[in-house]
Amino acid sequence: MAFLTKRTIPRRAMLRGLGASVALPLLDAMVPPVVAAPRGAAASPTRLGFVYIPNGAVMAQWTPSGPGEALQMTPILEPVAAFRDKLTVVSNLASRPAEAEVGEGSGDHARASAVWLSGVHPNRTEGPDLRGGQTTDQMAAERLGRDTQLRSLEIAVENFNTVGSCDIGYSCAYVNTLSWRTPTAPLPMQTNPRAVFEQLFGDGGTPQQRQQRATTDRSILDAVVEEMRRLRNRVGAGDRRRVEQYLDGVREIERRIQKIEQQSQASDLRLPELPAGVPDSYDDHVKLMYDLLVLAYQADITRVSTFMLSREASQRTYDQIGVPDPHHSISHHGNTADKLEKLVKINSYHMSMFAYYLDKLRATPDGDGTLLDRMLILYGGCISDGNLHSHSPLPTLLAGGANGTLAGSRHLLQAPNTPLSNLMVSILHKVEVDVDRVGDSTGPLAGV
Repeated sequence: MAFLTKRTIPRRAMLRGLGASVALPLLDAMVPPVVAAPRGAAASPTRLGFVYIPNGAVMAQWTPSGPGEALQMTPILEPVAAFRDKLTVVSNLASRPAEAEVGEGSGDHARASAVWLSGVHPNRTEGPDLRGGQTTDQMAAERLGRDTQLRSLEIAVENFNTVGSCDIGYSCAYVNTLSWRTPTAPLPMQTNPRAVFEQLFGDGGTPQQRQQRATTDRSILDAVVEEMRRLRNRVGAGDRRRVEQYLDGVREIERRIQKIEQQSQASDLRLPELPAGVPDSYDDHVKLMYDLLVLAYQADITRVSTFMLSREASQRTYDQIGVPDPHHSISHHGNTADKLEKLVKINSYHMSMFAYYLDKLRATPDGDGTLLDRMLILYGGCISDGNLHSHSPLPTLLAGGANGTLAGSRHLLQAPNTPLSNLMVSILHKVEVDVDRVGDSTGPLAGV
């Protein structure tokens, strides 16, 4: 491990072993002595995350009662109340490009996921002539991905292998992803935790070596044990604790994935369609994906991610919270009290999963703060009232401290129909991506 001969460990240092490479979190030993005191927030980069909810929200139960610095928790926001100081709700944003143009008719679900991060109306097609717009995450990745192992990470928790038409007149490609590298290149979203884990930590070795790791109980960390020992002897007590916490997290996630695969293999006869490595439980699947995101950010493997909690028009059921009805069907509530109550339960449940993620980020040290201090996460969707397929006002929540550039505990009430793309411009400015326009934006969003 060549970097151990130097006075300062490089930020991009990795532990390497047979067929495995494990990135390291930010350590004191990575900061040159001349800037080690104070280390400060600037020693750690800002990370971006985008978390998408489908089928709209019950906005009357989402939107705080008034603007101001004392953010009011509504029924849907209540699960994240413990993180109020790192939350900003932005109201009255709209996505005009997600609406139908003259003669197009329906297709709001496909347009919603395609437009959310681009602000560009997609070409209505069921064929290969796809066209949308480069998305905000990929604009950021062009800059933030220069110094990381992965340019960006795109994940989801629902099967995205459907092809053909998924919304009247629109290709499934428009609902299968949130992320477009170029206007004609949608990026696939990975749903298998095993594949994500190996993308982060197992990118190396021969196919035989990777197969051996996948079919035995031997951890990836065992392959780099000698370098881990040398690293412990090189760094101080605080750094040793950070490395141990991080590697414990890697080992625990690997153990969970291996257990899931064993259960999947044992149940192949009953559930032959279940992909190996994907949990039966939606709850477990979401939490595992959130944990992988935390590790990816902690090790600075990537600084940009998108996460789709379900695809638009999803008919997923949520028996675990007492909602056995398909989500999309419930979103067409017709303003009936029973269906609205069930939709609020789904919205609140998704928010509780987000609270799990925020808690993990807050518990993870990064520089002289936590990962939550460094993060800027956009949580929301591009459909407002699922019953009407409206695209205003949109459910929009910002979380994290963005390296001290985003104040929390606020409700920013915008003028009606303010372009959602204005927020995208402001988000890019937070990570020093100098853009004048995203999609239909008219300028940066005031107050962000």
